[in-house]
Amino acid sequence: MSAIAPSSPKKLRWQRGKSSSLARQREVFLAAFTFLFFIWWDKFWQNNTSRTRIKRAEWLVRNMLELGPTFIKIGQSLSTRVDLLPPEYISTLAQLQDKVPAFSGKEAREIIELELGKSLYNIYRDFDEVPLAAASLGQVHRATLHTGEEVVVKVQRPGLKKLFDLDLLAVGKLLKVFRRYFSWTRKYNLEGIYDEFFTILYQEIDYAIEASNADRFRKNFEGYPRIVVPKIYWNYSTSMVLTLEYVPGIKIDDRQALEACGLNPKEINQLGICCYLKQLLQDGFFHADPHPGNLAVSPNGSLIFYDYGMMAEVKTMAKDQMVKTFFAVLRKDTNEVVDTLMSMGFIEPIADMSPIKRMLKFVLDRFTERPVNIYEFEQIKGEVVAIFEKQPFRLPPQMTYLLKSLTTLDGIARILDPEYNFTTAAQPFVKSIVLTRGRGNTLGALAQQAKDFLVYQINKPSRMEILLERLEERIERGELMIQVKSSESDRTLKRINIAVKALIYACLTGFLVLAGVVLLLGTGLYTGWAIATFVAAGFSGLSLIRSLVQLSIREKIDNLAEQ
Repeated sequence: MSAIAPSSPKKLRWQRGKSSSLARQREVFLAAFTFLFFIWWDKFWQNNTSRTRIKRAEWLVRNMLELGPTFIKIGQSLSTRVDLLPPEYISTLAQLQDKVPAFSGKEAREIIELELGKSLYNIYRDFDEVPLAAASLGQVHRATLHTGEEVVVKVQRPGLKKLFDLDLLAVGKLLKVFRRYFSWTRKYNLEGIYDEFFTILYQEIDYAIEASNADRFRKNFEGYPRIVVPKIYWNYSTSMVLTLEYVPGIKIDDRQALEACGLNPKEINQLGICCYLKQLLQDGFFHADPHPGNLAVSPNGSLIFYDYGMMAEVKTMAKDQMVKTFFAVLRKDTNEVVDTLMSMGFIEPIADMSPIKRMLKFVLDRFTERPVNIYEFEQIKGEVVAIFEKQPFRLPPQMTYLLKSLTTLDGIARILDPEYNFTTAAQPFVKSIVLTRGRGNTLGALAQQAKDFLVYQINKPSRMEILLERLEERIERGELMIQVKSSESDRTLKRINIAVKALIYACLTGFLVLAGVVLLLGTGLYTGWAIATFVAAGFSGLSLIRSLVQLSIREKIDNLAEQ
């Protein structure tokens, strides 16, 4: 949750009164089709610059805030969808703050008393009506029980269930329209994303589920004293009110505060990485919203998790594939990584997989021991261009929250340790798996993979042997010559195709202008036809301009790829 802003609260559109189903659908459809019109307009005029994309993304964020909690959450989920959106949208949506004006302390008191069936001060000895933090789904208040225990009380924002019901219907109808009239949307599993998203969203507003999630998470980390999960007070909790232990800490991304307390940010980073590896690969149950507001560090260096409303499970089959992917990454086994990613649905098989394999090999060789540097991809421009054109990457709906978690954690890791080494940070987790007796299928599979990895580490070839082996592979595949010629031919053919279109439009425009002039200078009986012809010439001229701009952009992209 976000801290309360000191500025005076201004109610957003969704807070200004009751909305009917029809009115809500009108708001959602208007925002969606306005945005689509902007995209079409930019595409038609080839005004698809980075500056324009940032402008459109900022408009989208403003309107999502106005539309309310459902769309704030949609925006936050979309901020991980690198397979759907350009980088400018990803970075802008990542800044979308789940922050709206707090509702009054009087309303919070009424909800608590209604839910728990007692007066407020029969439940709590002290209760601060000024919230500690507020978000779109609820807000948090400090309180003290009659036993003297300090707690926080999470109170759900009134009217959310009804608003979500309206949004479920509106978004569902919008997706049907998209699927019917916009063919490009069919290649994405939007219905699957829709189902997964609203399932999690409804779970988030049931605080009884959140309390159960916290208890399950705590049980998974029994015997791990450095992972702290606040205690749930079930006697003072319902589906709309949650009372839990007050466990203060330092925000995990506040590096200066951590160092001031004598804590090592690199050690905290390693603890976080190993903790998430256990959640994903061993437990199959993970915290899906690990932003800095939900993670803190205690004065003794323990990691505190808050807010268990957004939790996700990894199915057994997907978890097995994730285990294989993890150890394949550590071994830098490109073929195994590609196979497991295809099995999980991240990569769609295409006729020529070599650009994907070369890019993944580049990533594994360079970035398993340090953070990814986007500028180094300049060295594989040809592969990046080929992958951009074929678009083989997909994100299965059930993996949306996994990627959201990993991208958020990567951002935190870069703050704690700008040069963090993932392979080194994961070593404590690998060692703990090797030392386990392997009870149960999951632990057994993990232990076997970990032992195989250690054998690989002992027997891995020297750097010179690896370089010679890669050179031999590339010569055998003929990539050093054949691949370059093929990509150059493809680029040339595409330029010729656009140029032919431009020539056709130029001829058509010229013919229509001449025809219009002839009709206009005739007997005067065909003035209407002349105007119609000039209008047609205008549209043809626009298409000509568009083709010429496309040709210019294509030439620039090809020149970049050939450098």
